[in-house]
Amino acid sequence: MTDEPTEIAWQGKWIVAKRQGKWEYVSRARDIQAAAIVAIDDQDHVLLVDQYRVPLGKRCLELPAGLIGDEHDGDTALDAARRELAEETGYHCGHVEDLGYFHSSPGMVSEGFTLVRATGLTKVSEGGGTADEDIVVHRVPRSDLPGFVAQKRAEGLAIDVKLLLLLGGTLLARS
Repeated sequence: MTDEPTEIAWQGKWIVAKRQGKWEYVSRARDIQAAAIVAIDDQDHVLLVDQYRVPLGKRCLELPAGLIGDEHDGDTALDAARRELAEETGYHCGHVEDLGYFHSSPGMVSEGFTLVRATGLTKVSEGGGTADEDIVVHRVPRSDLPGFVAQKRAEGLAIDVKLLLLLGGTLLARS
């Protein structure tokens, strides 16, 4: 733990680069947070998305997710999850459940995310996100996830760490 003050090295519209003692890290601007959605339908299929991610220089396979409070005052994690699920995947959910707050890269980024489970899914549109997002929606049987993720990795897609939630048991199983 350090008692040194936090300095802002650079600030943009969405992120802030900070320094505290020897540590350099990034946080979201304006205390914006994120929600990540595990959406599983009644046939035990999970909804995944892939989209181009500039920092990676390629498409990334991910859970649907979005920012909380970036454009909607009074937004909650559950509000954002419902909105982003419909926008990105084209599915409305009948129920959302907060599964907790998590950090994916705590040595470099202060940002965390609220993990949400969405159930009672109904397809209402094609999804795909906003005009500038170019999101591809995947509805994958949970039993096929390890092979699906391996196929996408072989195609050159990056794989978001949050997918470990769905792959954990299969990754650790002995062959």
